[in-house]
Amino acid sequence: MAKKSAGLLLFRRTPAGVEVLLVHPGGPLWAKKDEGAWSIPKGEIDADEEPLAAARREFEEELGSPVSGEFIALAPIRQASGKVVHAWAVEADFDPATFTSGMFSMEWPPRSGRQQEFPEVDRAEWFSIDDARRKINKAQIELLDQLVHTARRA
Repeated sequence: MAKKSAGLLLFRRTPAGVEVLLVHPGGPLWAKKDEGAWSIPKGEIDADEEPLAAARREFEEELGSPVSGEFIALAPIRQASGKVVHAWAVEADFDPATFTSGMFSMEWPPRSGRQQEFPEVDRAEWFSIDDARRKINKAQIELLDQLVHTARRA
C-alpha cells in the first residue's frame, strides 16, 4: 500500500503575480541539492487522521506557525517513490524569517553509530510560479498547475 502524505500549498497574490511558499528539506542528504529538491510543507498522515488535519498539523510542525483560510482541495498526485500526496491550496501570508522547524534524528555519518538531530526544514521561501517549477519536486509541479488553474477562476 502506498504511503500517503498531506500538505498545504500557500499562495499569495502580488503585483508581479502569484507566489507560492516552498520549503527545503533539512539534513545532510539535502544540503547541496536545490533544483527539484523543494516541496510544499507536507508529511505523513497518521492512522485515523483526516488528510486536511494532517496537512495543517504538518505545516505547523515544519514551520512553527498555524495557518488559516479557505482550504481548496487539489487532486492528489503520486511522487516517483509511489507516495500519494493530498494537498490543499490556501491564500495566506507567511514571513519565512519567522519559521521554526521541528527536528528529526538520523544516524550520521552513515554506519557511524552516532545519532544526530537535524531540522525537518532548513529554509522556507516565496517563489514565483515559474521559479517554483524549477525548484519543486518534479511530481509536485502538477500541484502548481492546479493552483494556477484555480487562481484564474477566483
